[in-house]
Amino acid sequence: MEQFFATCPRGLEMVLAEELRAFNAQRVHAVGGGVLFSGDFFLCYRVNLESRIASRILWRITGGPYRHEQDIYRIAFAPRWTDWFEPTRTIRVDVSAIKSPLTSLNFITLKIKDAVCDKVRLLSMRRPNVDTRAPDIPIQAHLTDREFTVYLDTTGEPLFKRGLRKRTGEAPLRENLAAGILRLAGWHPGIPLLDPMCGSGTILVEAALIALNIAPGLGRQFAFEKLANFDAQRWRELRRKTAARQKPKKLQAIYGSDIDSAAVKAARANIAAARVAECVTLQCANVLDITPPASEGIILSNPPYGVRLGEQQVLAEFYPRLGDLFKKQFTGWRVFLLSADMRLPKLIHLAVSRRVPIFNGALECRLFEYRMVAGRMTRENA
Repeated sequence: MEQFFATCPRGLEMVLAEELRAFNAQRVHAVGGGVLFSGDFFLCYRVNLESRIASRILWRITGGPYRHEQDIYRIAFAPRWTDWFEPTRTIRVDVSAIKSPLTSLNFITLKIKDAVCDKVRLLSMRRPNVDTRAPDIPIQAHLTDREFTVYLDTTGEPLFKRGLRKRTGEAPLRENLAAGILRLAGWHPGIPLLDPMCGSGTILVEAALIALNIAPGLGRQFAFEKLANFDAQRWRELRRKTAARQKPKKLQAIYGSDIDSAAVKAARANIAAARVAECVTLQCANVLDITPPASEGIILSNPPYGVRLGEQQVLAEFYPRLGDLFKKQFTGWRVFLLSADMRLPKLIHLAVSRRVPIFNGALECRLFEYRMVAGRMTRENA
């Protein structure tokens, strides 16, 4: 049984663990920034193809306790690297660390690269080349205060790059983050979904892909396809079966709008590129002027947040009006707002029923939940 580590945006570890269990992964264990799991090697094919929440799928090759740089070289030199890739393949080594006593990650990266290249040359009489931009074989290493682990990255380009997005806004939401917060919100196909500040439409696209059961990885390639043990026939069969599970395209209860016509145009282009245009209702509208498309449902949005003083003043006026809209027009709905603006709960004048810390890249955010129940929606001191 092989050991893997699936990385994900911080805050989504538990929903990723649920997703991996649905793929029949074994020994699933969530940790900060990802989920450890086990299974046969071909499980990584399926997780790369179908996971909506993971960022990368790393295959554990070796590891052990360390104290000095010499231990790093020794551990990285031990495996028969030619069992997994040809010496003609290019490599790149990336290193991350938490509380490591070794002070230079750059030096550690060089030690690992030298160990891998030296072992390949010993076994094959050829030394692989390094490609820092687009390597065939990405190698990931991680150090804690005592343990050193080496992985082969089976993914390549991160999984949030679905190969679908054509246009982005100023601060685009990563696709796997959008899919993760849909799951955190408890949304599933059939529940009306509204993003009234949709930007380039990432939440709408991810919801439509879920509704149609379209695997997010069908339109791209993966690093495992360049490994020596790659089974092309098995991969083709998995892709064929996965594509066959797609549902017919039809209008879904998925609604989006934005006040910015350029954003709506970008969202339309992205929805069309994902081939789900038949599923989404989209319009250019001010969020403060919209009306509910159904008697109940879920609002999920990433509203604007201010960086400069002028923007903060505008939003200080906007948030209370947004709260008034929700409590007057959207009784029966649940509202989820992802924001890096920690003033939002105080300014929107609605009682927060849940707040989940989440990172959008390096940006720390909160997913705020508000339940629009008549008579219990506001609080005096938010």
